[in-house]
Amino acid sequence: MLELDGVTAAYDRTPILRGVDLSVDEGEIVGVMGKNGVGKTTLLKTVMGLLEPTEGTIRYAGADVTSASADERARAGIGYIPQGRDVFPKLTVEQNIRMGEKIRADSDETLYDQIYGYFPILDERANQDAGTLSGGQQQMLAIARALVSNPDLLLLDEPSEGIQPSIVGQISEDMQAINEDLGTTILFVEQNLGVIREMADRCYAMERGEIVDEVGPTTLADEDAIAEYLAV
Repeated sequence: MLELDGVTAAYDRTPILRGVDLSVDEGEIVGVMGKNGVGKTTLLKTVMGLLEPTEGTIRYAGADVTSASADERARAGIGYIPQGRDVFPKLTVEQNIRMGEKIRADSDETLYDQIYGYFPILDERANQDAGTLSGGQQQMLAIARALVSNPDLLLLDEPSEGIQPSIVGQISEDMQAINEDLGTTILFVEQNLGVIREMADRCYAMERGEIVDEVGPTTLADEDAIAEYLAV
């Protein structure tokens, strides 16, 4: 589904990603963990096409998309939920979700029934301004906006950030259900140990812009074994 080969990316002349090799198979939930500032958000922006790599190759669904724009990648089936959610605060919940229909304009398929099944609070508050929702509800809305056009791959940046623990657990369960029910492949970045262990089939560890380890299910089950990658 997704393959990065030797991807390097920088802001101006400051290198952030350094020769990243990463792959995600169809139907997987793959995590990328690491402390603040190691390049996790930059990694997702580069996959989405918001930042162009200076070296390396990105392939999606068998096609080289290294030079493709973000909107081209979105139309090809990549959905993106950014860090901080970035909902439109003065639009209603329903209007925010409808914006997601425009992302994949070549498809007539929308997933409103499924979205409201996973996130019934959004149906209840369809006419409420998005800016008045709680942080957790805004995260649900951002996921729904990305999901409505039925992407094949979802990129999810720090889903637990600024959200109360009970809602974080619910969102983790919802993402697993979306993966299982819809077959949506998910790549997420996170530094919350509980979310990583709950959601990921396997996980990459990042340090200083590099992938330093790949962690399988057995190691993910060992809290002490992966805590070292997140310790300050």
